[in-house]
Amino acid sequence: MRSNYKPIGDYIRLVDERNKELKVSTLLGLSISKEFIPSVANTVGTNMRNYKIIRKNQFACSIMQVRRDGKMPVALLEDIEEAIISQAYPVFEIIDTEVLSPQYLMMWFTRSEFDRQATFHAVGGVRGSLEWEDFLAFELPVPSIEQQREIVREYNVIKNRIALNQQLNKKLEETAQALYRHWFVDFEFPNEEEKPYKSSGGKMVYNDELDKEIPEGWLSGSFENHIKIKMGQSPKGNTYNQEGVGTPLINGPVEFGEFFTEKTKWTSAPTKLCEKGDLIVCVRGSTTGRYVKSDDVYCLGRGVCSFKGLKSQRFIDELFKSNLDKLLTYTTGSTFPNWDRQTLLDFPSIVPPNEVILKFHKMTNTLFSLVETKAKANKKLIKFQTLLFSRMARVESEEEIVNH
Repeated sequence: MRSNYKPIGDYIRLVDERNKELKVSTLLGLSISKEFIPSVANTVGTNMRNYKIIRKNQFACSIMQVRRDGKMPVALLEDIEEAIISQAYPVFEIIDTEVLSPQYLMMWFTRSEFDRQATFHAVGGVRGSLEWEDFLAFELPVPSIEQQREIVREYNVIKNRIALNQQLNKKLEETAQALYRHWFVDFEFPNEEEKPYKSSGGKMVYNDELDKEIPEGWLSGSFENHIKIKMGQSPKGNTYNQEGVGTPLINGPVEFGEFFTEKTKWTSAPTKLCEKGDLIVCVRGSTTGRYVKSDDVYCLGRGVCSFKGLKSQRFIDELFKSNLDKLLTYTTGSTFPNWDRQTLLDFPSIVPPNEVILKFHKMTNTLFSLVETKAKANKKLIKFQTLLFSRMARVESEEEIVNH
């Protein structure tokens, strides 16, 4: 280990400030993605005086269930001055921010290597908790504060660009969803004169199966009229390959909306493969309903499936998103929700004429091409982030540079 690697415990101290006077009301939770999120806990009848106060540039973490999740949730409060969090979370701060930058330390916590180290040291059965003393013994390189700030500046440039691309893609996807609803829910698709169908006097007829009026010539049906579904399955045998030989496997959970970026490699693929552009959907457990666009060919592992559009993939993407809330009421299973193939295929759906679907596909072509371009750009930026994380592990102290 290089001489500038030091135990984390040399630089941080625990903070235990309670909300005794109820002066702080903003309640935050801690996500596995290492971010603070608005708390969804039911606090009715809860004594909020016992909750911990966390202040700007302080950290909160969870050392429970580290092995089960494969990550140690830890986050730095930066956007607001103060908040309260569950008393179950340790809160800590840096002793001297002129020696160790909070942002630099948070970067170190973001590295996948840090999570692997935390998972390796986690103990206590299946869920696996991390002992606080073990966490304090983890080491990190501590170069000069000027070097730390330079690395943080470079990281923030990349981080902000990724966030900007994500925001743009979210707006583009919201635009596509609004157009879908305008055409296929409000029935204001362009008529032969390029005017909104329903508000321009287009004929509507009552459909018994859908229990509503739909445009004349449209039919009732199910998802089976629109999609081909492939259900994932567990790989057979010991096929894991650490060198990444073989077809990548997606085994869930996936993240909402973003192109998938983390895969497990397998040497011999299951028989079910998705293709680039398919919609990959989680169908099992607490992540049921999460979806992502496939950016390549992947094996489909247990817990996910793929949707391929029979006429237009873009129509299918928006059809699924528009019906997601209702679809979630069709899950089965007493303990964990799940969808089976037939339940998804049988889900009732309107069946517009092919020419309307293809026109929607054409109109959204430019929009989704831009979404894909931004998603690809983010994949490259994430690679730059990885290189920057590697640089952190190699950075030398000023004293070592002088000695060389």
